[in-house]
Amino acid sequence: MEVVIVDSPQAGAELVGGGIAALLNSNPYSVLGLATGSTPLPVYDDLARRYDAGEVSFARARGFALDEYVGLPADHPESYRAVLDREIVGRVDFPTGAVQTPDGWSADPAAACLAYDAAIAAAGGIDLQLLGVGTDGHIGFNEPTSSLASPTRIKTLTEQTREDNARFFDDDISQVPHHVLTQGIGTILRARHLVLLAWGGNKAQAVAATVEGPVTGMVPSSALQLHPHATVVVDEPAAEALTLSDYYRHVFSNKPDWQGL
Repeated sequence: MEVVIVDSPQAGAELVGGGIAALLNSNPYSVLGLATGSTPLPVYDDLARRYDAGEVSFARARGFALDEYVGLPADHPESYRAVLDREIVGRVDFPTGAVQTPDGWSADPAAACLAYDAAIAAAGGIDLQLLGVGTDGHIGFNEPTSSLASPTRIKTLTEQTREDNARFFDDDISQVPHHVLTQGIGTILRARHLVLLAWGGNKAQAVAATVEGPVTGMVPSSALQLHPHATVVVDEPAAEALTLSDYYRHVFSNKPDWQGL
């Protein structure tokens, strides 16, 4: 696992956006795993800027969302299909239908989850998966006690997660669904490169548990320690609980250019 400590979310977004652009320029058919929530938004802004400048194209790429709410109307502005279209898909040149989300509107959620993992496999797997991390260490919507081998499946959200997400629903927790379809930790770990982002002091304990704590289902994000190519990009406040922060800075400052992100 590589830990990169940056001065600001903008600096982190430029680093990650540059890495994604380099991936697409070397392999235009890359498959991207797209996260939602507020954390990846600076990265999407950076990618849209690079697209507008002619530095990158998504015309032959594909994408898969991490998760989708169950029960929201299909046209609800906070469905993750709508969020991704608004924040990145509609701002660049992804082909129509190139980005999929789990079918949170299916009458058979279990079958929809199986179909989603099959679609990822049929696309050749995810080349780079963006991740945020919850204050309780969840990734995707894999809440604490999730199996580290779990496939895409339906999950019940904790009240903490619903409270955290109420800000997207007019600060009204009653509007936040109780259930989601989410890529499982096992699904996430099959991506070839995992990039986890965290900004702000409220994520500091989760970041420390992810990077330096034991691997445990109680901290789902700690499963990144099992991955052969995981990159954790955090700003200074999110890094404040890390014990080995000086070492991480030393490693990154001496990283060979050819290694890339």
